[in-house]
Amino acid sequence: MRAEGARAAAVRALGAVRRGSFSQEAVEAAARSLDGRDAALCARLVYGELQNRYYLDHCIGNFCRTPVGRLEPLVLDILRISALQLLFFDRVPQSAAVSEGVELCRALGAGRAAGLVNAVLRRIAERRGDPPEVPGEGTAEYLSVRYSHPLWLVKEFVKSRGYQGAEALLRANNGETAVYLQANSLKISGEELLQRLRERGYEASPGMSAGELRVERPGDVRRLPGYAEGLFYVQDAAARLAVEAAAPRPGERVLDACAAPGGKSFTAAMLMRGEGEIFSCDIQPKKLHRIQDGAARLGVDIISTRAMDARRPEVELHSAFDVVIADVPCSGLGVIRKKPEIRYKPAEELEGLPAIQLEILSALSGCVRPGGRLLYSTCTLRERENGGVTRAFLERAGEFTLRAERTLWPDVDGTDGFYICLMEKSQ
Repeated sequence: MRAEGARAAAVRALGAVRRGSFSQEAVEAAARSLDGRDAALCARLVYGELQNRYYLDHCIGNFCRTPVGRLEPLVLDILRISALQLLFFDRVPQSAAVSEGVELCRALGAGRAAGLVNAVLRRIAERRGDPPEVPGEGTAEYLSVRYSHPLWLVKEFVKSRGYQGAEALLRANNGETAVYLQANSLKISGEELLQRLRERGYEASPGMSAGELRVERPGDVRRLPGYAEGLFYVQDAAARLAVEAAAPRPGERVLDACAAPGGKSFTAAMLMRGEGEIFSCDIQPKKLHRIQDGAARLGVDIISTRAMDARRPEVELHSAFDVVIADVPCSGLGVIRKKPEIRYKPAEELEGLPAIQLEILSALSGCVRPGGRLLYSTCTLRERENGGVTRAFLERAGEFTLRAERTLWPDVDGTDGFYICLMEKSQ
């Protein structure tokens, strides 16, 4: 298929994201009929637009008589991906980016805007080497536009990290991220899996933990050597470190209360060497099959699943577990690198999360046996959802003691943004 097909698919995917789809799902659906090269271009356009939306709008707004906010969404999407190519893609000729943007208008039913698109893109092309400056350097407003993060979120990061730290984090959020594979230690060592991948030409290296591999641009992981045989599963290094902090041991009983899609349960099974019991629960019964299928592929037989609201664990689970994992629902603002659309969540939608998280943590604490460990973790970097929740819990739960606490930052640690808090129940 011609390159224009990749660009049209990208516009369709962006429309789906606007309607609520996750970017990965939208890209996969839109690019299903494309060949490998065009599918990669489609993904690059979608993720590039999401990572640079505010900056692209700033540049477009400098050359468009119509305010950006008043442009038809379809037309704005076409302008954004075309401006992205002009400003960020070195190998795209200026004339091609302009003409293809105009053709997209006509092909997608927005022909009436072809003249506007042509004029704006020509002006951007003329200024390709000297794009409009973002005003206010040194302010949160500058960072918001330059790195395309909502102002409210930038202000939170500046408060927690300072201006330079916030800028480093925002820059990292817009960068590429590797994929981490966890070797199935019940079947293969990390060294053996690394050798297999390298023999097949993949750029792989050891990760932070034993049996963990970092793979650059692996493509569809289901096509990697060893996937069908259950030799590995995908899990970011941060999530692995969280389970390692809880240190489940062979023969213990573990409750993974918000488990889908199952990565932490699988890591617990590896650390337990396949000995003991793991109860993997989720509030949505339809998600349990992902855990079951993953366990079957890996050959893990100590995991059982059940549907459960983590705020209301069954009575028979009270004081029944050596380790309880509370990886609670959160804003997800630590995984912006992988899901760039998450940054655009309205702040008001997140206000109720700390109360829900505290309710879950408090309820699950009753499932920990005396002397057992309680792990609270999130994939967000908001203090209100992290230390704010665990401090509130520890103030009211006198039988628990803080044992370890850590925040992982993409720009500092090279992992997802993650919060880990391990507590121990008194004997």
